[in-house]
Order: sequence, then C-alpha cells, then structure tokens
Amino acid sequence: MSAETRLARPSPRCVRRDASGAAARLSVLDADDRVNRPDPGGLDSRPLPAYIPAMAKTHSFDITTGVDLQEVDNAVNQARKEIGQRYDFKGAHAVIDFDRGKGMLRLEADDEFKMRALYDVLQSRLVRRGVPIRNLKPGALEPAALGRVRREIELQQGIPSDTAKQIARAIRDRKMKNVQVAIQGDQLRVSSPSRDALQEVIAFLREQDFGVELQFGNYR
Repeated sequence: MSAETRLARPSPRCVRRDASGAAARLSVLDADDRVNRPDPGGLDSRPLPAYIPAMAKTHSFDITTGVDLQEVDNAVNQARKEIGQRYDFKGAHAVIDFDRGKGMLRLEADDEFKMRALYDVLQSRLVRRGVPIRNLKPGALEPAALGRVRREIELQQGIPSDTAKQIARAIRDRKMKNVQVAIQGDQLRVSSPSRDALQEVIAFLREQDFGVELQFGNYR
C-alpha cells in the first residue's frame, strides 16, 4: 500500500459500518462526540446529584434586659439636686449613692417616712431618663447609725436563670409552629423561618409579667 493510500484512509475513530458493511465517514460532530465522551468507568460517569432545594432562611431576635448605667448616673445627680432644693428635705439626712461597678444604689434617710420620699424622687428621675423601674430590685429596710435607715437597690442586668426558664416555657406552651427558643446565658434567642411568628411572640411577651423589663433586639 502506498504512503498516499495510508494517509487517505480515515481514522478508525471516525468510521462506522452500515448494514451492508460499507464504510461511512462520521460527521465532525459525531466524531467529536466519540472522542470527547468521558470514559464510562471514570468519575464523570457517575450520575448527577438530585436537585437539593435551598433551605428556608431562619430569622431570630434576642430577649434581654438591663439598664443604661450612664442614665442611672444622670438620674441620681438630678435627684440629689432636687432633694437639695426641696423644702421638705431641708435639714434632713437624705443620701443617694451609686456604685456603678456593682450596679447598686444605696439610700439613707432619717426615718422610714423620709426614705419613702427619697425613693419616690429617685424613681421619678429614673423614669424621666428612660430607666426601667421594673429592673430596680430594692432590698429590705435596714437600721443605720444614729437611728437612721438605709436601703440597697440592685439594678437588674441580664435575665435571671429562673426567669429565663419561665419565659422559654411560656413561649413553648403557645405551641407556635416552627418557633424555637434557646436560653443563652442571661438572655434568650427566639428563631423561626416566619417573621410573622416572631412578631407574634414579641406581642405575646409584651402582655406578660416576668418581673423585669424585657427588651427585644438583634433582629436578623
């Protein structure tokens, strides 16, 4: 066979036989398909994975509580100024101390009557500064030197453990579909695929009394 004949013979990749045995040249597209087809035994021969739908986005918000210590400090200064100007406190012993580090207020007065008046002035100033009164945890009235009385008031920062459990139980008892609640330290996180469901939880909690001012934030 001459060199010209050998060169003219079509490549085996591009030849197929018809019913009569005659050779027919494959089209370029067919030939390319044959050449580029993955090896049946290779990785490309594995079936494509089934379509996996995107998961629904989960929304959430946090339930917290606390007071702004700077606003408490402002309220204390204003209360002291008011006491110094009021006629009914003239010459009386009426003291308000604020331990910012411990989140504690200490009041001291001549007697129980003056203590009530002192506490009323402080509360009114706290309200004006936007400090939640429900987060004031006053202790018992105690005797002080020279026949005076004193009282310590704790500022509630963070939801107590028992209160957090009560809140979580109240939400679960509502049996709202696809609503999850988790206690995370001194706060709670409520999550759901439905924003409307989260708004319903907030509306429900606003109607309840858990002994502290609930705050709802970090909405995402």
